[in-house]
Amino acid sequence: MKKYAGSLRLDLAQFRELEAFAQLGTELDAATQKQLDRGQRLVEILKQGQYVPMAVAEQVAIIFAGTQGYLDKIPVAQVREFERKYVKFLLEAHPELLDEIASTGELKSLEKFSKVTADFADSYLAGTKADVR
Repeated sequence: MKKYAGSLRLDLAQFRELEAFAQLGTELDAATQKQLDRGQRLVEILKQGQYVPMAVAEQVAIIFAGTQGYLDKIPVAQVREFERKYVKFLLEAHPELLDEIASTGELKSLEKFSKVTADFADSYLAGTKADVR
């Protein structure tokens, strides 16, 4: 968890600082806007329902997706839905990845995990665009 959530505290601190700056109504450059957008998504993934705790492996998976930028194209309003579907997908299609995190405390199959996450994010986006039509 520390390895993938390590930058989370710094990212959120920068987000809060930029968020306060953006409220002044100044024009923001693309990099600043991107950082604000990612911060909003990181805040969403940290929310958990009351009395609905997530397993540590599931938390690591969603934090990994958020901090590595896989959620950047997901609309903020859909982050919670994405999170639910992503965890369900991992539990059903790739339980070995979550088992690896739970048993070793590490994510040794980083390349495979990255590919699975990227593929799921792309298919989620394609599915949501199809739902809009």
